[in-house]
Amino acid sequence: MPGPELLAQLDIDPRQLGFELGTGAVIGGIIGFAAKKIAKLIAVIVGLELALFKFLESRGVLTVNWDKLGSTFESLGSAATAETPPTWVETILSTLSVSAGFTGGFFVGFKRG
Repeated sequence: MPGPELLAQLDIDPRQLGFELGTGAVIGGIIGFAAKKIAKLIAVIVGLELALFKFLESRGVLTVNWDKLGSTFESLGSAATAETPPTWVETILSTLSVSAGFTGGFFVGFKRG
């Protein structure tokens, strides 16, 4: 357990660290809760849309190219992950206290949502 001497050497304010951790946890919890609700809504909308496409296709109203539709979703997913992020050391060091609280809060909010 680090002593007060170590905290003084690193110039870390425990109150500020706790405030950032708590704030990140609250914001993460709210966003996690909302993200789960939005994800469920999007899943229902996409499911209804695909069911409607299949129904209209079975009635001869429209023709759906299912292979093209599937490849479009795959290309959107790969395009979202193609961008290179900043160096991981810079990211971790600049946002460690807030991101730790945010991550914990997000998972709790997502689980409860």
